[in-house]
Amino acid sequence: MIQGLQFQRFMALLLIIICGLTLRRFGYAVDLPFSIVKYGGSLLWGSMVYFLVAFAVATLASVRPAAIAVMALLVATGVELFRLYHTPWLDGFRLTMTGALLLGRVFSPWNIAAYAIGIAAACMLDPIRKSSRSR
Repeated sequence: MIQGLQFQRFMALLLIIICGLTLRRFGYAVDLPFSIVKYGGSLLWGSMVYFLVAFAVATLASVRPAAIAVMALLVATGVELFRLYHTPWLDGFRLTMTGALLLGRVFSPWNIAAYAIGIAAACMLDPIRKSSRSR
C-alpha cells in the first residue's frame, strides 16, 4: 500500500502522465504552437522520469530530492542519447505510438534542456521536499 508522501508522489506521476498524453494527443487539435506541444511534452516527460526515479528509490530514506534529480537527468539523457543508436527492429518500435512516447524518434539536445527544466520543476514541487522544509 502506498502511504503519505509516496502516495502524493504517485498521484503527481499519474497526473503528469495524463497531462503529457493529453498534450500530445490534443495539442495540435486545439492549435497550440509546435514548440508548446513538442517541448511541453518533453518537459512533462522529464518530470515523469523524476517521479519514477523518486518512486523507485522510495525505500532509501536518505536519498534527497537533489540526488533524485541528478539520477533522473542521467536516465533522461541516457534515453535521449539512445536515440542515436539504430537497428531495424528498434527503429520499427520507435515508429509505434508506444515506442515514440517511451524512446522518442530523433535525437535533440533541446529535449535534454526541456527534460532538465521538467526535472528541476518536479524536484521543487516534490512533496518530500515540501514536508522537509516544514519541519
